[in-house]
Amino acid sequence: MKAQIIQIGNSQGIRIPKTLLEDSGVAGDVELELHPDGILIRNISTPRGNWDKIFSSLAETDEDIAIDTPASTTFEKKEWQW
Repeated sequence: MKAQIIQIGNSQGIRIPKTLLEDSGVAGDVELELHPDGILIRNISTPRGNWDKIFSSLAETDEDIAIDTPASTTFEKKEWQW
C-alpha cells in the first residue's frame, strides 16, 4: 500500500486507511520504533492488560485454571513462568 507524508501543522504525518487500522488492531496510544527499513507502529503493550478478559472467561466457564497465553513482555517471559 502506498501513502504520502503530509504536512499537519508544524509536524508531518501520514493518513492510515481505516481498514488497515481495523485489520491491524492498532488504536489509541501507539509506540513508534525506528528500524533500519523504516518506522514500526504498534500498540503500547500493557503488562497483564488482558487479565480482565481472562478472568471474565474463567468466571463464565467456572474454571479455575488460567488460559495458557504466551507472555507478552520480557519480564513476564522471564519472571512469570508457569
